[in-house]
Amino acid sequence: MKFSLSLFFIVLLSLQLQAQDADQLPKKWTLQECVQYAMDHNISIKQSELDLKEAEIDKSDALGNYMPSINANMSNNWNSVLTQDITTGILEQQTTRSFSVGATASIPIFHGLRNLREWQRAKLSRISSEYSLEEMKDNIMLNIANAYLNVLVNKEQVKILKGQNEITQEQLNRTRTLIEEGAAPAGDSLDIKATDADEKQQIIDSENNVKIALINLAQILQINDYKNFDIADVEYDVPLKTMLSKNPQEIIANAKENRYEIKMAEQDLALAKKDVEIAKSDFYPSLDGFINFNTRESDAKRATQGGIDPDNPTQTIGHVATTGDPVIAPNYMLLEANPEPFFRQLSRNKGVSFGLRLNIPILNGFSTRNSVKRAKINIERQKNELEQTKLDLESNVYQPYVDAQGAAEAYQAAQVAVTSQQNAFEYAETRYDLGVISSFEFSQAKFNLSEAKSDLVNAKFDYIFKLKVLELYFGVSPEDFNL
Repeated sequence: MKFSLSLFFIVLLSLQLQAQDADQLPKKWTLQECVQYAMDHNISIKQSELDLKEAEIDKSDALGNYMPSINANMSNNWNSVLTQDITTGILEQQTTRSFSVGATASIPIFHGLRNLREWQRAKLSRISSEYSLEEMKDNIMLNIANAYLNVLVNKEQVKILKGQNEITQEQLNRTRTLIEEGAAPAGDSLDIKATDADEKQQIIDSENNVKIALINLAQILQINDYKNFDIADVEYDVPLKTMLSKNPQEIIANAKENRYEIKMAEQDLALAKKDVEIAKSDFYPSLDGFINFNTRESDAKRATQGGIDPDNPTQTIGHVATTGDPVIAPNYMLLEANPEPFFRQLSRNKGVSFGLRLNIPILNGFSTRNSVKRAKINIERQKNELEQTKLDLESNVYQPYVDAQGAAEAYQAAQVAVTSQQNAFEYAETRYDLGVISSFEFSQAKFNLSEAKSDLVNAKFDYIFKLKVLELYFGVSPEDFNL
């Protein structure tokens, strides 16, 4: 009975967790929801955020260079050596314990402005990490928009094919009625049935394309629930105001002001210049202040002065220089005593030292000079990188601009083609109803209309996406795309 209840509660808990997971994801995803989810869950973005946090730590390190360094040390040692007895003078193997404790504080006073320049460099590096993160977000959002539009294209294709198949079903039913009434031969339905089968196969293929497009979008979002993932069924119109009304030079100028690849290249150049200043710091002397404290304690026996030795009460400690007479002094006995108390020894043996430490570089094998030369070469390299990035940006703007113009023309041509094919289809339908044309000719007119509508859908969303690419270069964030 207990096992059955436990199993019941486990199953119930599992169902609740699954329901919670399902509730966490919207049933129909809008583009804005996809973008927001990616910003919160994308691994690459999380990695870049970690890089930004690491840049913050580097900034903290640079600030820490201004702080004094304080270190404490403590040791407790046992020494077993052959040493002289303090009372008898006989060599004996003795083991003694000693304890020492100390602290050292050092503060930088002047390091050739290295600390200041490393602090400035850390701030530049953090800004560069921010730009890198924002560029990654833009790229991911643009990929999401492209994948999202791809799902919309495939869904529209399914709608077109299903609409055409509905006409085929009506055509097939009408033909069957004519055959039953004897107004048409039985063979007239064969071509229509073949068309119906072909269209149903196309619908299946298109529905599979929708699933594949959804899986691709889910993978970009890093969502594993492919089965329940879907996007919102919303109609999207071509924007009335397009970027094509702007001059390419205007778009390029805005791109140079707003695109993160330019800002990152500028930051890399600033970092290279700061590296030269840091390398030059090693030409200057460095000055540090320090203070040391230390004390010690030991458990070794100590010698103390006792009474006069009764067996040898006096001792000669020298001779008078002029007469040579001996100088006699009392001969006290040496007694072995226990060591002084622990804290008393620490108090009596303490010592403090302090001062300044100056380090003057004289010869270091051209190391500093070569470091400066390498840093200057890197400046030239970053200048070239910045110029190349600007040239690439101009090319990257002109190409989408031309592509968008071509897409606009293709979209307009597709609209005209749909109108023409719609008129041709309606004319063919009228002639088919009158028995002037065959079912094959009518199917061909319907197929031409379906192809024209399909081309229009492709042209429409291709045009929208290329406009969005231009908006991105103009400084419009993908999350602000008006889809």
